[in-house]
Amino acid sequence: MESKKPCVAVIMGSDSDFQVVEKCLKVLDSFGVETKTMVCSAHRTPDKAARFAATAEENGIDVIIAAAGKAAHLPGVIAAYTTLPVIGLPIKSSTLDGLDSLLSIVQMPTGVPVATVAINGAENAALLAVQILSLKYPDLRVKMKEYKIKMAEDVEKKDRELREKLN
Repeated sequence: MESKKPCVAVIMGSDSDFQVVEKCLKVLDSFGVETKTMVCSAHRTPDKAARFAATAEENGIDVIIAAAGKAAHLPGVIAAYTTLPVIGLPIKSSTLDGLDSLLSIVQMPTGVPVATVAINGAENAALLAVQILSLKYPDLRVKMKEYKIKMAEDVEKKDRELREKLN
């Protein structure tokens, strides 16, 4: 049985991405997943990005979430230097409403996959990381099943409340 705690690195191309990334960190924390968070730019600190990715596994990281806006090369650069799963989190930019980020992340060349979530989809990035981790950490699979049951119960409750208001 695995004794270490599951760990996700959550990196962002700029500190201006933190408002979105913070939602991801909260979800990971709610599942008891350790996080390592940093700012690392594919363009302004490329050597740091390469070093980070190349040593992530030996530093105890299981999955990497890379958030980036505009040209959004960070997830792809990270994926080029590691065999760990990389989840790209496109950040909405002021110029093209995040479409530039989404397309930059999702259009990876063959051999360098990056899973990609919705623009500003921080919660789903975290949930996808938990699902990936659940392959190695069975307790997370149990927590994910409980999460989905609770989510369904919440929807049913809202449905009942709405129907009561309308009747």
